[in-house]
Amino acid sequence: MADQDRGDDGPRPLGGRVLLAVAAVYLAILVVSWTTTAVRRGDPPLPPGRPAIESNEFGADGEPTDRDDAVRVAYRAYGNEEGPTLVLLHGSPGSSYDFRSIGPLLAERFRLVAPDLPGFGLSTRKVADYSVRAHAAYTLRLMDELGVERAHLLGFSMGGGVALEIADAAPERVRSITMLAALGVEELELLGEHTLNHGIHGLQLGLLRLSRVLIPHFGELDDAMLSIEYARNFYDTDQRRLRPIMESFEPPMLILHGETDFLIPAAAAREHARIVPQAELLVIEDRGHFIPWTVPSEIASEVASFVDRVESGEARTRATAEPERVARASEPFDAKTVPPFEGPAFLAVLLLLALATLVSEDLACIAAGLLVADGRLGLVPASAACFAGIFVGDMLLYLVGRLIGRAALRHPPLKWVVSESAVNRASHWFERKGIAVIFLSRFTPGLRLPTYVAAGILRTKFRTFAFFFAIAGILWTPALVAIAAFAGEQLAEAIGGLGAKQLPWVIALIVVLWQVYGIVPLLFTHKGRRLLRGRWLRLRRWEFWPPWITYVPVLAYVQWLGIRHRGLSIVTAANPAMPAGGFVGESKFEILRDLGVDAPEIPQFELLRNEASPAQRERLAREFLRRPGVDLPVVLKPDAGQRGSGVAMIDDEETLVARARALDHDAILQQRVDGDEFGIFYTRHPDDEQGSVFGVTTKVLPTVTGDGTRTVEDLLLDDPRACAMHAVYLQELGERSDEVPAEGEVVALCSVGTHARGAIFLDGEHLITPELEAAVERIARRYEGFFFGRFDIRVPSAEALSRGEGVSIIELNGVTSEATHVYDPRHSIFAAYRILFAQWRIAYAIGAANAARGAETTGLLGILSEWRRYRRRQRSHRT
Repeated sequence: MADQDRGDDGPRPLGGRVLLAVAAVYLAILVVSWTTTAVRRGDPPLPPGRPAIESNEFGADGEPTDRDDAVRVAYRAYGNEEGPTLVLLHGSPGSSYDFRSIGPLLAERFRLVAPDLPGFGLSTRKVADYSVRAHAAYTLRLMDELGVERAHLLGFSMGGGVALEIADAAPERVRSITMLAALGVEELELLGEHTLNHGIHGLQLGLLRLSRVLIPHFGELDDAMLSIEYARNFYDTDQRRLRPIMESFEPPMLILHGETDFLIPAAAAREHARIVPQAELLVIEDRGHFIPWTVPSEIASEVASFVDRVESGEARTRATAEPERVARASEPFDAKTVPPFEGPAFLAVLLLLALATLVSEDLACIAAGLLVADGRLGLVPASAACFAGIFVGDMLLYLVGRLIGRAALRHPPLKWVVSESAVNRASHWFERKGIAVIFLSRFTPGLRLPTYVAAGILRTKFRTFAFFFAIAGILWTPALVAIAAFAGEQLAEAIGGLGAKQLPWVIALIVVLWQVYGIVPLLFTHKGRRLLRGRWLRLRRWEFWPPWITYVPVLAYVQWLGIRHRGLSIVTAANPAMPAGGFVGESKFEILRDLGVDAPEIPQFELLRNEASPAQRERLAREFLRRPGVDLPVVLKPDAGQRGSGVAMIDDEETLVARARALDHDAILQQRVDGDEFGIFYTRHPDDEQGSVFGVTTKVLPTVTGDGTRTVEDLLLDDPRACAMHAVYLQELGERSDEVPAEGEVVALCSVGTHARGAIFLDGEHLITPELEAAVERIARRYEGFFFGRFDIRVPSAEALSRGEGVSIIELNGVTSEATHVYDPRHSIFAAYRILFAQWRIAYAIGAANAARGAETTGLLGILSEWRRYRRRQRSHRT
């Protein structure tokens, strides 16, 4: 097994003083950089002789903004003043300098106007909007200033979008458009969908902004090619507008494109030529995106010839286009014509897949497989991207464990996704199985995160960890991607594609594959099969369903009762003795005190207040242990809590003292009472002299019996019922889950009689006797103002309970108590609803009767306020 250091807190952190010094120096350099950048920031100086105009500022809608700031639009104007005007619109990032090669070749015959669009070149850098629509408005403003009534437009790259927006805003001013390696329809840009593309552009913008803040650059990055203005240009542009503009474009159009363009695929040019039936298309072989510089003579010749044909009336318009092409233009876009990703789109997709694995490995692999099935990616690059993301993410988990240790588990974001107890179990697994655990965990859902953190905490050799993980990842990841690709191909063949029209089917496939990825690996091990059985039981038996599912009909019924009784909150008058009737957050200490501190049925208890000092809480805890009749273990639980949240059984004094000193909420110490535990639900209408026991719950703490060979976890997995609560019992057992109990040794799976923490609840209706009801009535009557709730009690035996003897009250819950005997596995969900409906019907009747006698009710705002306070306390219990 790899060398390991099993210290409780892992390795010592990196030298704190060194890290602090490095951080201080870095921060100082950043401050200097920010200051320098702020001083340097501003518009570039305009050289002598370089013309510019001042314009209003335009927004995303192409209309002037409300701001008074003037925007400088620098430009170049040259060439033949007598010739037709040709407006040259550059790409992003770029400037009028983009036309340095073809401009001189066109200048002899045409009047050339080449603006620096705002945000670029010598124009104003900071404007409200950088979209092609706003840029079109600035260009039209420049044409106004220069007296250009009509012009031929040439748009290079992003400039093609500006040209189209000009044609949309002022069609009468456009003689023709030349699309030069130009951007157009969004279906062939990046991922081909607006929301996804917008997200990528937003991510790019965010990263560039973050780099300006976190990298000391002293203003140099502001002039870099990948500037904030460049990113805003793409982020602000709504490319969805360009297809309808092209579909209605009337004048002549020339489309020039490189066959190997890696930024905008040649397929985009062909689609543009399809939807603009009068367009002339030339795709230049063996040329890429930068054809204005690589083949300037050819480009200039084609543009000049085209403009001459437009001027002479020989170029086709939409009205004179060939009928066959007009018919093709009216056809919808065919998603099957979309080529595989290439260039920036290819790199962006691979990066996104790698990043997506940090959120969900399975979903990322499914997405990669569907892209393979759709012909957009190859299997090898798709698998490699997913593997790279998984590898980096898991190495980071390892390093977190190694460099920070267990302390990282107590803070976000790690504490949100992996528990300290899971890492402890993974550590013990390491000790038993050795380095093979790394390999095995890759194929066992739920064990990956804790295993990799544990590997770091135990200081497994990095090279060994990386080697074993890489082998497992190389075997695992391509298999997942290939399965998704195969399933996607079969679905596409069955439904005719994987496009937007088939989205419901695609989503269904994703859900199925996600479940398959989680289930199939479990089939190969005994533990996995038992976990699957547990999942099946949790689905089949309603007692394991989460409350937010089971309580939907109950909440609807409560709404109806509120309407019937003219107020939802009237139920809070059911127990005038308790705040809000015991709806939420009631003090257990106050209830026990009011039941009678000296009553024989009340075990000894003590309140540990949060406001007291740690020393005071320690003193109270030690004094409590010295009381006559109090022995270890003792119970420590929140003063306000529900469903067993935060309840702990403390069996040694030092642990008790440590917990008492560390409390950040009010808690009570309570004497541990031996015997069987029951829940007694009591109700009494104010008009009645005698109450009744509505239900009895027998609480069984489940156990397993050792055989000398299997661990406690193995034993509970083999139990017909316990496997359904595997995770809950592991949390309760802690390190004991890895122990191998001796043959015949009985091990309790939980120590608290709460269903949410693993106790089995059975209907004890057969235990209700007149003697029991008399005993409960006597106790309830001591608590003035109590009419409705559940006593949690311990008695020596069920027989003693039937006789009403030996009752010890653990706690009393108010109006939101559950009649917990509904959780008896013998009760169907419908039987449970009958019981719960009856319970709430009685609660509202009692509340209404008490309210009629003058008892106060708590409004909905008050209930919500108490609920928020309770949730805050509950979160502190967990920490």
